[in-house]
Amino acid sequence: MTEAEKHILKQMERMSGKYNAYTIFNDWIVMLGLAIANSCTIVHDKEFSQREEWYMSIKSKYSEEEFETFADMTAYLVEALEEEMTDVLGGVFMLSGAGSDRMGQFFTPFHLSELNAKIALDKMDLTEEKLRINEPSSGGGGMIIAVAKVLRDMGINYQKKMEVVAQDLDWNGVFMSYIQFSLLGIDAIVVQGDTLCEPYVKGYPEGRILRTPRNRGCLI
Repeated sequence: MTEAEKHILKQMERMSGKYNAYTIFNDWIVMLGLAIANSCTIVHDKEFSQREEWYMSIKSKYSEEEFETFADMTAYLVEALEEEMTDVLGGVFMLSGAGSDRMGQFFTPFHLSELNAKIALDKMDLTEEKLRINEPSSGGGGMIIAVAKVLRDMGINYQKKMEVVAQDLDWNGVFMSYIQFSLLGIDAIVVQGDTLCEPYVKGYPEGRILRTPRNRGCLI
């Protein structure tokens, strides 16, 4: 565990009492994800307004001091991802005890995701211009992050190489993936929905889609 991850956990502990660990974690990632999404949205349409309302409804639950704590947690998240490319949010989610409030929800340890990524990439033709990846059960985004890390270690610019569509039934997983993909500069579309019953296709409801800054062309 990095020092930055320890700081995030300490900040969550400080805020606990009024709300449990799951609520604090969930409110943080939803507000952060919505802020990233709207910051790179040029047209202030219906989806933009709905995200703004969602953000403000959560913010209203907290004092200014508590809201500043969320900002500190975000700074530590950025620091953690700069220090080591890994599934930071998935690790924090489990270590904080937030996962225990959602029975049966567990995230794959990152070293296993990295091993799977190495095995899969070893069998792929990486001479193609783009590597298009579909992740049907994204969770915190660990598998996609692992692929990006392995590509980076191979000397390949994952930000230009990868095009990702990641889907998860749980909004919690959607926001965790979206935030980390955005901060790592991954070109991704992150979708909320049941992959088996509602796979992502053209015309999917925009209110259930989050596009990373790189996918939107905000990062070159």
